[in-house]
Amino acid sequence: MFVGHALLAFAVAALVADWRGWERRPALFVGVVAGAFAAIPDIDVAYALVGLLEWQAADGALGASTAFWDASRGVHRSVTHSLVVGAVAAPAFGLLAVRGRSGRTRLATVVAIGLLAALVVIALVWDGPLAAFVLGLFAASGIVIARVVARASSLSPATVGIAALWGLWSHPWGDLVTGTPPDWVFPFSTSILESRVVLHPDPTLHLLGAFAIELATIWLALAVVCRLTDRSIFGSVDRRATVGAAYGVAALAVTPPTLEVSYHFVFSILGVGLLCGIVRDASSPTLPRPIRRGLSSSDETLEVVLTALAAVTVALAAYAAVYLVATLV
Repeated sequence: MFVGHALLAFAVAALVADWRGWERRPALFVGVVAGAFAAIPDIDVAYALVGLLEWQAADGALGASTAFWDASRGVHRSVTHSLVVGAVAAPAFGLLAVRGRSGRTRLATVVAIGLLAALVVIALVWDGPLAAFVLGLFAASGIVIARVVARASSLSPATVGIAALWGLWSHPWGDLVTGTPPDWVFPFSTSILESRVVLHPDPTLHLLGAFAIELATIWLALAVVCRLTDRSIFGSVDRRATVGAAYGVAALAVTPPTLEVSYHFVFSILGVGLLCGIVRDASSPTLPRPIRRGLSSSDETLEVVLTALAAVTVALAAYAAVYLVATLV
């Protein structure tokens, strides 16, 4: 759900900024900032790269991915996903967006670094060196984002802090349907939401539901982009997206996917969408020229992305329909 985390944070932040009367470009930018902060909790999977060192005992790409995720389980969705950590880190990232060379700026930087360093120390004491390592990566990533935002925009430190808080706090919720729940209030303990939310007792339908949530998040983000750039979301979808319906036969031909084994499903359905997005309709040879003569490269890119996404959505609906019929029969 890595993509979904960032896109949800982006979409909501941009919509709120637009609702508050911001100009469209700053509204989009603050959405990007929130999305960037929403992505950094997953920096903890960087530790899983050590799993690839054990790949010598694994066979093929599937063995490599298994080794990668097995190594990540000890730390993923732990300290970096804590709402408490986010509540402390977000103001620190906001302080790092203070501009200038005054004493006020230096003080803000010292306070921010002190807060982030305190989080790393707490992780070391409470959970050991591994937790401190990934929280250090988390802090470093946030520092980079905050400094880039300070140099590239006129967003106030308070706005950066609020965007960071929204991004960090919105992230953990998406993990409730795709894996083990995060460590909500590290370094404290809690008994709230300790198990995965099951969308359906059938593991395949659960996966399809989780995948549908991810697609809905992407649609929301693209709808926001279209709204803030005066484009039509449905007018940009080409008819070749309907080819995705052919993917329904995969429900009869391949092993039903689950959260534990989903690579064949995810890669194949995304491949269908990619092909539908980039391959031109042979029955309309004039599409690349006259029809697109008045379109910018961004318009064409948007058409490709929306057509690919629509194809994946159609493919998912077709797969789910065939799977349900086959299961009932």
